Amino acid sequence: MPAGQEGGLTGRTTRRQFVKRAGIGAGGLVLSGAAAQPIWARPKSFDASNTIKLGFISPITGPASGFGEPDHYVIGLAKAAFAKGLTVGGQHYAVEIHQKDGQSTPSASAQAASDLLHSTNVDLMLTTSTPEVVNPVSDASEAAGTPCISTVVPWEAWYFGRGAKPGKPSPFRYTYHFCFGVANFYDTYTHLWKQVPNNKKVGVMYPNDADGNAIRASLKPLLEKAGYTIVDPGAYQDGTNDYSSQIAKFKQEGVQIFNTFPIPPDFATFWRQAAQQGLTKQIKIAQIAKTGLFASQVSALGSLGFNLASGAYWGPSWPYESSLTGIKNAALGSGYEKHSGNYWNQQAGPSLALFDVAAAVLKKSGNPKDKNAVANAMKGLKVMTPLGELHWGGGGAKNPVPNVVATPIPGGQWVKGSGKYKYEWVFCEHSDDPKVPIQAKLKPYNA
Repeated sequence: MPAGQEGGLTGRTTRRQFVKRAGIGAGGLVLSGAAAQPIWARPKSFDASNTIKLGFISPITGPASGFGEPDHYVIGLAKAAFAKGLTVGGQHYAVEIHQKDGQSTPSASAQAASDLLHSTNVDLMLTTSTPEVVNPVSDASEAAGTPCISTVVPWEAWYFGRGAKPGKPSPFRYTYHFCFGVANFYDTYTHLWKQVPNNKKVGVMYPNDADGNAIRASLKPLLEKAGYTIVDPGAYQDGTNDYSSQIAKFKQEGVQIFNTFPIPPDFATFWRQAAQQGLTKQIKIAQIAKTGLFASQVSALGSLGFNLASGAYWGPSWPYESSLTGIKNAALGSGYEKHSGNYWNQQAGPSLALFDVAAAVLKKSGNPKDKNAVANAMKGLKVMTPLGELHWGGGGAKNPVPNVVATPIPGGQWVKGSGKYKYEWVFCEHSDDPKVPIQAKLKPYNA
């Protein structure tokens, strides 16, 4: 564990105490506070009736499993921070964290949510990563009247994808969200793409799913208005294994920028076929999202992964910290690397931010066992997280619709590592958040 990280938790936590607190319970379930103690040893304040239950659902397995890579580490940090419980309105509560795998599918995520809502009876639900996981969990929580906080789904796919209408009041009372949106992608792309000379012809591959449909409806018109020619062969189905027709169209049209929002296996299939059929030689900027976010995903592509451009919704260079744990982003990144033996993963930031928001809203509610009070406390909530300060109800571009805080996704790319890691990430633009330091200029993909 990096020097100084233990002190970031409480100012007094020893390394031995932290390791003990960050342990994993039977069956891999991460518990906190009283649940880690035998019943006879629990103080009276840790009685079951005074226990806050947090649910946490993410994709640990399946096509989107890269998003779940930091879960073990991040939940361990949250467990350690909650080890002494939480005092709300003068009442002391133990805190439990109940984790489930959404398996990257709507059906499994809905079942996981049902189990936590109706069997475990969680007081607050947390969920992250892709509409396939987050949207069904949010819907189930809304229907059950249980407050839910979610992240890492473009907010349009979360808000409109669940039935909200533009210009209409929010239909959601219990579900709240923080994440980047189409405007953030637009800012990133237009600032990034001008760093490499190109013909402004963009070949797009948007799937027929919640992400793809939201991006096609909103991002495509913005790029066209900015002077880009969009070459769109049409929506494709997740799991497609032959992209020859799309590749031929992109080659014929002479596209020099490629943009896509696929599930990871689909991009790997497409990009290998694109290389075999000569498309990658004409691509100057390969701009990918939803995949290529993590070192494990680009490493699987071998040499085809170098110079892929993407966005990063968190990084250890960001000048913020977790309000729950006190851990600064540099320590969060290096701590994950030491814990896992792998390169830092951008999902660590928003996953820990979920627990920052949870602690803040539970305290603000005055009664964490009153679900209406917790949901109402989300209105106007302001909290510092690894992503920066989140403020629901603050207005402006940060609150594009009710229930949502829009967060930045600065652009950059994967380059050859200079140390122990084969790939390293560098930020190349920061239009959404100038506090994020720029580390390099974008290189052409086919350099």
